Amino acid sequence: MTTPPRPEPDAPRDLVGIGIGPFNLSLAALAHPLTELDTIFYDQRPGFDWHPGLLIDGATVQVPFLADLVTLADPTSRWSFLNYLRTRDRLFPFYFAERFHTHRAEYDAYCRWVAGHLPALHFRHQVDAVRWNPERDLFEVDYTQLDTDGEAEALGRTYARNVVLGIGTEPHVPDPLRPLVDAPGVPVLHAADYLDHRTALLAAGHVTVVGSGQSGAEVFLDLLRHRPAGREGLHWIGRTPAFAPMEYSKLGLEHFTPDYTRYFHGLTEPVRDQLVTAQWQLHKGIDAGTLDAIHDELYRRTLHGGWPDAVLTPGVRVRTAGRLAATRLELHLEHIEQGTRSRLTTDAVVLATGYRERPLGRLLAGLDPYLRRDSADRPRVDEQFRLVTDPGVTGAVYVQNAERHTHGVGAPDLGLAAWRSATILNSLTGKDPYPLPDRTAFTTFGLQEQHRVPPARQPRALTPLVEGR
Repeated sequence: MTTPPRPEPDAPRDLVGIGIGPFNLSLAALAHPLTELDTIFYDQRPGFDWHPGLLIDGATVQVPFLADLVTLADPTSRWSFLNYLRTRDRLFPFYFAERFHTHRAEYDAYCRWVAGHLPALHFRHQVDAVRWNPERDLFEVDYTQLDTDGEAEALGRTYARNVVLGIGTEPHVPDPLRPLVDAPGVPVLHAADYLDHRTALLAAGHVTVVGSGQSGAEVFLDLLRHRPAGREGLHWIGRTPAFAPMEYSKLGLEHFTPDYTRYFHGLTEPVRDQLVTAQWQLHKGIDAGTLDAIHDELYRRTLHGGWPDAVLTPGVRVRTAGRLAATRLELHLEHIEQGTRSRLTTDAVVLATGYRERPLGRLLAGLDPYLRRDSADRPRVDEQFRLVTDPGVTGAVYVQNAERHTHGVGAPDLGLAAWRSATILNSLTGKDPYPLPDRTAFTTFGLQEQHRVPPARQPRALTPLVEGR
């Protein structure tokens, strides 16, 4: 690999997408019928997958099936979940199953089906840098093409009028446990890798699950169901004061509407930061059905007397952790409300400690001089999901699931994927290929109603689609 980056022959593109998770997949699906748009999407992975380590049997997506990639923006789209079922001759079984929430494995299969039919998606392409070229009035997107072993095969460069970042999140490991995760041979893993290690965890003498959200509950339930009665050997701890149900009342769910997103965006930065922390139960709680299933399983194990060997303790944080001999682990715990401390010896730890937005700094280093930032040095994002840049940057950099600090709890929610994708495409084209509703909630957030804001500026003229692309 000695040749310099080579521009793509048919550049510039109207839109280059970086990352192919559900959000950019939604954008690609809704962009597909817009023949005036020339788009391309890159991802370094060999193909689409969605949290493969957590596709536990029976686990469901926490949003209704209507919150697929396209339906809430275009119910007639060929890429809807219902059309996926139709192509599989599964509409009637789904109809009689009367399921509002799909299995995770089914959602993953649906997304794979969409990804397999969109020619704009290019996997095994690792994007290395994004720069603004003021002379050409275009973005430069440098990438490395990978071979089947994940090794560099060739370098390339694409010119783009606009860019959209959808690089997703990465597993979060608390600092006290990071050395154990990095150490070879120590059975400490993030829940993102649960299924890869499930057999070993079921064979371990004692397993501790850390994290009081949905993933922690699902891992604990799966281990509980498959370990022998009376010898469960399980401990579940979390920082929250309780193993709390997620807010799922109908009016509570209106926090995941475009109305609330617009309201949140209009608040001051200090108020937004306070709300993001305070609203944890809107998106970090546990599905009530999962909590019921855990209690039912625990109760079932008391039918013949005795209590299961399972300890559930909320309100606990891990202060430090270390090895105990060669094969055991010791967690130093502190109860937050009591102020008491204790030690827990275990054979394996599963960290259901959530995900964090992947940092954009490395990828956007070439754009840093042009970006406008808030008081916490985070990129500012306007209502159309564009990074705020110097006026000299005439193209737009859109973000997906990197704007919680400006748009609120709905940023990572699958239910807003199609609406956000449609908002981006409407802004990009300067038209309304996907007409969006002005009102989406019965709740009026604030004393002044929030109305949909049309695109702030017309983008530069888009090139006609090149034949065969």
